[in-house]
Amino acid sequence: MTPLSDEQVHRISKAIADPQRFAILTCIASEPEIACKSLVDEFPITQATISHHLKELVAAELIHSRRQGQLAILSCRRDICESYTRYLAERLVKPHLDSLAPATAPTLPK
Repeated sequence: MTPLSDEQVHRISKAIADPQRFAILTCIASEPEIACKSLVDEFPITQATISHHLKELVAAELIHSRRQGQLAILSCRRDICESYTRYLAERLVKPHLDSLAPATAPTLPK
């Protein structure tokens, strides 16, 4: 698991708060790799807008981009997504679950 700093968590949260950007990330995550051109064909927004969203997703380290000839090939950074999910669960879900746990372990009848 990749440990995340609070600053990274803030960047990721900001990046996925945009519904269009989250939809693009979801599309990228649905495949092992996807060509940037496929996103331009998939979404009813300009190539410049897609490029802006991809720049934000790369900055948040949610996706990886590599060149293959003239194509930009994108992939989801699943390690970062998993770490982000775990970060949120540990801070938002776990404290609540801990407060629901019984104070002492139940004793079994003899």
